[in-house]
Amino acid sequence: MHDSHDVIFGVDMHTIVLAIGFIGGVLYIASHYMKTMVPLRVCEIISNALFVGYGFLYPSYPTLFLYGILIPLNAYRLYEMIELIHKVRHAAQGDLSMNWLKPYMSKRHYKQGDLLFSKGDHATEMFYIVHGKCRVVEINVDLPEGRLVGELGFLTPEHARTQSVECVEDTEMMVITYDKLSELYFQNPTFGFYFLRLTSERLLQNMKRLEQELETRPKAATA
Repeated sequence: MHDSHDVIFGVDMHTIVLAIGFIGGVLYIASHYMKTMVPLRVCEIISNALFVGYGFLYPSYPTLFLYGILIPLNAYRLYEMIELIHKVRHAAQGDLSMNWLKPYMSKRHYKQGDLLFSKGDHATEMFYIVHGKCRVVEINVDLPEGRLVGELGFLTPEHARTQSVECVEDTEMMVITYDKLSELYFQNPTFGFYFLRLTSERLLQNMKRLEQELETRPKAATA
């Protein structure tokens, strides 16, 4: 037990310990009013560190143990969010791969002939083709491995499917719900900005590919 009558710079040690605990509590409460994840995690890490100091100096070993565990947990979640922002920013600047989204997706398998979704269906999920091939039924365009499927439903107000997609081979998919996308979007506006930029780029590429496909069909028919 530390002597409660110790004095540092003319201030009673007991007062310093209480101040550390009070500031830690204020920061902890403040973190619950933050709407974005990065500042929330930073605020919680600082609060946890202050509570660790409080638990050591008081001493209160349960407090020391609890907040000592929370520091690495919050630090890891902060690292995850910063890495996600970095990867989606990099993808939006040129690499249109969606590999950075895989940690937030679940794996699902489909058989040849399975209908992924139909035009007009209510959309709740987005897909990433890991292995296999799908086809957009209405325009007869194949979607190979590495393609994103169903992202437009996330962007439309009605969340409605704009085309029908079926599996032309046995296909392995990575799936993420729109609810999870919305959670990531609202947790960090930077992620939301670059995600929208990335999906817009992919949409423009899909439109260009479709235009080229339509241009080649009359030529093929004439030949």
